[in-house]
Amino acid sequence: MPDLATVKAALAAQRIETPSWAYGNSGTRFKVFAQPGVPRTPREKLDDAARVHEHTGVAPTVALHIPWDRVDDYAALAAYARERGLGLGAINSNVFQDDDYKLGSVTNPDPAVRRKALGHLLECVDIMDATGSRDLKLWFSDGTNYPGQDDLHARQDRLAEALAAVYERLGDDQRMLLEYKFFEPAFYATDVPDWGTAYAHCLKLGPKAQVVVDTGHHAPGTNIEFIVALLLRERKLGGFDFNSRFYADDDLMVGAADPFQLFRIMYEVVRGGGLGDEIAFMLDQCHNIEAKIPAIIRSVMNVQEATAKALLVDAKALRDAQLAGDVLGANAVLMDAFNTDVRPLLAEVRTEAGLHPDPMAAYRASGWQEHIVADRVGGTQAGWGA
Repeated sequence: MPDLATVKAALAAQRIETPSWAYGNSGTRFKVFAQPGVPRTPREKLDDAARVHEHTGVAPTVALHIPWDRVDDYAALAAYARERGLGLGAINSNVFQDDDYKLGSVTNPDPAVRRKALGHLLECVDIMDATGSRDLKLWFSDGTNYPGQDDLHARQDRLAEALAAVYERLGDDQRMLLEYKFFEPAFYATDVPDWGTAYAHCLKLGPKAQVVVDTGHHAPGTNIEFIVALLLRERKLGGFDFNSRFYADDDLMVGAADPFQLFRIMYEVVRGGGLGDEIAFMLDQCHNIEAKIPAIIRSVMNVQEATAKALLVDAKALRDAQLAGDVLGANAVLMDAFNTDVRPLLAEVRTEAGLHPDPMAAYRASGWQEHIVADRVGGTQAGWGA
């Protein structure tokens, strides 16, 4: 059986990055439901993120989204984060909301539009310099809706050219994480539709280019843990965008739709030695109707629980069963770990770290929700609109 002290140490050292946009109003293409107390500025988002970290102890960094989190002084924003015990994490670019990008951004057939998109990506690297961020996260909505709309080969050439320019601009301690999504908003051919396309581009670029796996960006039935295992084996897994899906890119709380899938993914992370600092464990979620901060806390806890179960897999027993061809025995080893109630173990880890054993209860008792509802009156709430 796994050594319990080793398991507890790994859980205490785990780090999960929360996304600034999840603290704001969000929704679907049909409606965004505004909530009282939602942040109005990037600094107020950091105030809320600090509460998540205070109660969970494992969420010390916040990902920014540009231009949603644009400020005049990013170094000052980083200092504000440090004062609250936080750091600024991945910088997420946005080349999908401007009207100019109707036919694509970096793969657009119009050179002027491509220059605009590339300029934004390079601006994001400038922001990384100011914030001390390590990761630039790239997701492109680029694609086509109809056969013959554009040249598929040429679009890949344009994509490669833009990625190479960004890669060249990165500092020695910076890297780019390329995300993929098999459809939406492009419905015929998405320019980065799958892990293989992302991997091929990253492999050509070099070691500072890695793939990010969004757990909601796959067709139904896709074996995501296989993708994770292969990318880990090739040392090309840069990070995760954790969320859940029932049908498409639902962006629900991680583990909400299929906690067994999350466990299987985390087992491959543990098996492949991916629990260290090299893999960015980020949330990417859209809290439509649930309260923002408690939903993020719950997501962090869900990742922790899946990680704890993965760490409890008896590696020796599993390997022995596999080598013996014991199909049922091997499966039973995984199922025994998944069926373990790890909540008491995590409560113990939190208590030993000086935290309340139940982060949700601690947040409810803190009075922060009542404070922000009363205090954040007026102004424009943060959100991406719909």
